Amino acid sequence: MSGQLDIIVRGGTVLDGTGAPEFTADIGVADGRIVEVGKISSTAAEELDASGCIVTPGFVDIHTHYDGQATWENCLQPSSGHGVTSVVMGNCGVGFAPCRAGDRQLLIQLLEGVEDIPEPVMTNGLPWTWETFPDYLDVLATRTLDIDFAAQLPHSALRVYVMGERGANHEPATAEDLAAMRQLTTESIRAGAIGVSTSRSLAHRSKAGDLAPSVGTVEQELLAIARGLGDSGAGVFQLIYDGHGGAESEFALMRRIAEASGRPLSFSLLDHPNWPGGWRTMLSELEKAVADGLEMRAQIFPRPVGVLMGLQLSLHPFSFHPSYKAIADLPLAERVSRMRDLALRERMLAEQPECSNPITLRLIQRIEEMFVLGDPPEYEPDPGKRIGAQAAQQGVPAMQLIYDALLQENGEAILCLPAANMTADTPHSTSTMIRHPNTVFGLGDGGAHYGLICDASFPTHSLIRWVRDAAGEERQSLAQVINKMTGAPAHAVGLFDRGVVKPGLKADLNVIDLSRLTLHAPRAKHDLPGNALRIRQNADGYVATIASGQVTYRDGEHTGALPGRLVRGSQMPGTAAR
Repeated sequence: MSGQLDIIVRGGTVLDGTGAPEFTADIGVADGRIVEVGKISSTAAEELDASGCIVTPGFVDIHTHYDGQATWENCLQPSSGHGVTSVVMGNCGVGFAPCRAGDRQLLIQLLEGVEDIPEPVMTNGLPWTWETFPDYLDVLATRTLDIDFAAQLPHSALRVYVMGERGANHEPATAEDLAAMRQLTTESIRAGAIGVSTSRSLAHRSKAGDLAPSVGTVEQELLAIARGLGDSGAGVFQLIYDGHGGAESEFALMRRIAEASGRPLSFSLLDHPNWPGGWRTMLSELEKAVADGLEMRAQIFPRPVGVLMGLQLSLHPFSFHPSYKAIADLPLAERVSRMRDLALRERMLAEQPECSNPITLRLIQRIEEMFVLGDPPEYEPDPGKRIGAQAAQQGVPAMQLIYDALLQENGEAILCLPAANMTADTPHSTSTMIRHPNTVFGLGDGGAHYGLICDASFPTHSLIRWVRDAAGEERQSLAQVINKMTGAPAHAVGLFDRGVVKPGLKADLNVIDLSRLTLHAPRAKHDLPGNALRIRQNADGYVATIASGQVTYRDGEHTGALPGRLVRGSQMPGTAAR
């Protein structure tokens, strides 16, 4: 190509996102697109020296919850701080549209429980300038962000929109209700929704402990929505299955949904301690379905899933003790000072938690499994580092030990409770899922669980844990890991214009110094609307991130560029994002 380019990334080791071996090349960018890959003699307005670095497509996370954050912020952190340039939101069947004015508080309470988004954040942040899902997309289309974002139609919001209180109360849908859900699904996909999502998980509850409206709905309702997806001729069905339903029966249901819609289906897959071996059965059934011609994929998470707890975070083992609740609103330093008082310590250790949500109660009472996460964070610690093991070794009650652990680092210490991908099978189960041809990385959950989880950092962790620092059978191919975070997830949701380094595709790129890639400990920041809490996790080693042909991050710092836009529906190569 002759003439000046906008950007040339020179001399990097290119992982093109297809899973093919790496190669050394320059990459030329113009007008937001990759225009050359190879030895480039042209000049550019800006040149980036990538020698000694790997160059990858921008990472794609197809499981996030930025539905609210995208309306009040311009940066989709923490995802965009870890090389992610495209996200899909509206997962787990929850979101903010469609929604009638009278149902707003219901959806807020649902998101507060299911996704740990504080009510004041939503009340202060959401503009609520929409009712229907197409209205919501039109609002999103006015936003300029640091990365691209696509939205799914959430089943729980759809059910409440169609059925009102009957939908929230889990009453059966009538024939008229089902017809309306089918029609609105088609309308939403044609307006630009990238898919539809639902949850069958019994863990998905409002803050008061009520099940999300989608949970427990009968197959007839799921198939009506699937047929609405099929009527549109586009979109993907996303599902969180019921881990208590049995792997074979749950997968059989997913097959019937995929058959009814005629569209791709993806589901979340974890190695869960309450469902031993379930992941193996799911992968086996997935292989059969793909062999039968169904387009199905499993979204996997490439590290242990853990709930983070601490005095600055949403939960910890004493959150619901009466004596703690009496000081909970004090500044951290004063709370720590009070908790070091021996009389208060003894009183709090003798109390029992008072909490109406059974899921939350079970979480905070699993103290023996918890461990101090540390810095750098250690997600797979030796079993001897867990509170239960340490308490036994020291001959002290576990509750006493965890009380003292919370006061470490002047009250900023973070505890981790393993939730999934940390069983006797781990890390074997995770490495096996990574190698499976029908899995993609996802489940970063950015935009949700602000005070409980910070899993949006998984791209950084994956490159360190499974590639650079791994040994023996655990070590994964760099090309494969990059593919699982770029081309594979992009194509799984119909985004064929990105995820691969190839002329004509979007210029979404990362320049990464793998040798100095570092993931720091998560830290609490009060930077949400209303000064509310969010966990942030920084990384070193990202030399540059390019989105739509603009450098958005240099050495982890935002440049101020905001090229990110709403992506309406599937995208084909060489077309402008709709």
